[in-house]
Amino acid sequence: MPEKFPCINPHDLKTLKEGLNFLHVEELKNLCRQLLLPIEGKKGILVLRILHFVETGKVMNNPKLPLVSCAEKGKDCPLTPNSFILKGSYKNDLKTRVFFKKLIGDDFHFTAFGVDWIHNRWMEGNPPTYQEFADMWRAETKRRQEEGSIPKEEWAYINFTQRFIKKNPGTQRQGLIEAWEKERLKQKENVTKIMENFK
Repeated sequence: MPEKFPCINPHDLKTLKEGLNFLHVEELKNLCRQLLLPIEGKKGILVLRILHFVETGKVMNNPKLPLVSCAEKGKDCPLTPNSFILKGSYKNDLKTRVFFKKLIGDDFHFTAFGVDWIHNRWMEGNPPTYQEFADMWRAETKRRQEEGSIPKEEWAYINFTQRFIKKNPGTQRQGLIEAWEKERLKQKENVTKIMENFK
């Protein structure tokens, strides 16, 4: 294990950032184990944790959710526009979807950007109301329709397939799968080579 951080050059850091997004969650957890890092969290958190360690030598633990963002056990949390969306009571279920369709309209559907927005507000200790979520969802959906959207970096498969199909229109499914597997293997090899310095 290196003694001085950062011990990675800018080119390798950029290569590592890209490559980690191509790994499966279990592969990221294995890297965390090798580096003696916590393995809890979603893919994006695991990638950030590895990069943080590589750049600083410090362990990034899972941030704690502020109590103000959590529902009290046994307390009823009704679905009303002015009720807070709280961890432990909020669900992406049919009842909630029907409620949001009343607030937003029939075009409502659960989205990754919506889930991320709620989670970020929880982490800030500023849980939103259902109406605040509805307002954000409408505005963000409109913005994305007008300007488009870029998938998250950790969605490497989606990003790769969109770019590949754009460059290679008419590609058959099997060709796409083979190209993806080839690129994923290349990225995994890049990560493995760079991470040799951290054993």
